[in-house]
Amino acid sequence: MESGMLLSGRQRALIRESWQRVSGSPVQHGLVLFTRLFDLDPDLLPLFQYNCKQFGSPQECLSAPEFLDHIRKVMLVIDAAVSHLENLSCLEEYLCNLGKKHQAVGVKVESFSTVGESLLYMLEKCLGTAFNPDMREAWSKLYGAVVKAMRRGWETLPEG
Repeated sequence: MESGMLLSGRQRALIRESWQRVSGSPVQHGLVLFTRLFDLDPDLLPLFQYNCKQFGSPQECLSAPEFLDHIRKVMLVIDAAVSHLENLSCLEEYLCNLGKKHQAVGVKVESFSTVGESLLYMLEKCLGTAFNPDMREAWSKLYGAVVKAMRRGWETLPEG
């Protein structure tokens, strides 16, 4: 993960500025992200089970205290990436292990493109017109680097 090559100084500034406006309400904005995720791919809902309980609807899942904890964790990962824009490589091992955990619960690598779309949607909804094409490109690059590191978790586990 070579963050110096990945993001320009201007892109890092755009990410930091936009995240500062979003990060103050992580659960609220995370709910926007996950509501969009379930709208785009309802088949992801069964992946979220707590105490062997299946959720009957996205709304039921989105209001569960355990799921709200998951949202907080997702937002913390984004926060860590934003906090380490100058040196994303320090998160490499953590993100690889996070990828392994996601694979272990049945998440498919392909689902991360839908999560990326949902992240961009959340940023656009929360930032309004401030979320411009340059900001979208910067966030897309950052998210791509995070997913690339997480994918290594899949590659280090044997298939099946």
